[in-house]
Amino acid sequence: MNLFDLSEKVAVVIGATGVLGGAIARGLAAHGAAVAVLGRSQERGRQRIREIEDAGGRAVFVSTDATDPNSLRVAHETICQELGAADVLVNAAGGNQDMVTVTDERCVEQILPDDWRSCFDLNLVGGALLPCQEFGPAMIERGRGSIVNIASIAAHIPLSRVVAYSSAKAALVSLTQFLSREWATQGVRVNSITPGFFPAEQNRRLLYEEDGTPTLRAQQILSHTPMDRFGAPEELVGAAVFLASDSASGFVTGTDVRVDGGFLSTTI
Repeated sequence: MNLFDLSEKVAVVIGATGVLGGAIARGLAAHGAAVAVLGRSQERGRQRIREIEDAGGRAVFVSTDATDPNSLRVAHETICQELGAADVLVNAAGGNQDMVTVTDERCVEQILPDDWRSCFDLNLVGGALLPCQEFGPAMIERGRGSIVNIASIAAHIPLSRVVAYSSAKAALVSLTQFLSREWATQGVRVNSITPGFFPAEQNRRLLYEEDGTPTLRAQQILSHTPMDRFGAPEELVGAAVFLASDSASGFVTGTDVRVDGGFLSTTI
């Protein structure tokens, strides 16, 4: 038995137009899953489809706003028509936002309530809650399914500056544990993955100077990471495939898999 064979699965990856979500989408497809690529960017969505199909996989792109319940409902209907019922849901949408980042010019008490709500809408409501509400009941009805929420090391320790993002991701981990308990006897597993620091579009300016050298913050991150390097997006694939596979992780629910190079294990 191949523990990691997903050839009978339909996997929905929300945020697959991003770097990390894209790597997970390609990885699930490489293990046999038919993949629904969901995101806002049609250009990046079509690119992701080409990457998967060029590697011999099967995929469709559905333009989706994960913060809009109607958009998710339409996407769900489209996926069922084109690929079939969803067996796996990966919630990889999210990210920090400039207007909720503490800076030398903006302290935490100056962050506007609407900006807090926007960050939580992106990282918690659209980042996990609404997709789970849309796809979860169908999985429950079929008696099986695996949901994987992408968390952050900021969910476990409040990183400096990213106060709203840290709070939203902490809530996402809590929601993951709550749903895992609620849906466990109905055949639906709910887990999370905590990536460490992976260079991507949204944090590249934080980690690298214009000449490509690491910033001071990047140096601080690396000094706190026992493996002394950043992660590569493909290094998230193993955890995602493991959690997606009923054969490999059928008794795993409510857990958080850390892929962080040891960051969260380091104190002084």
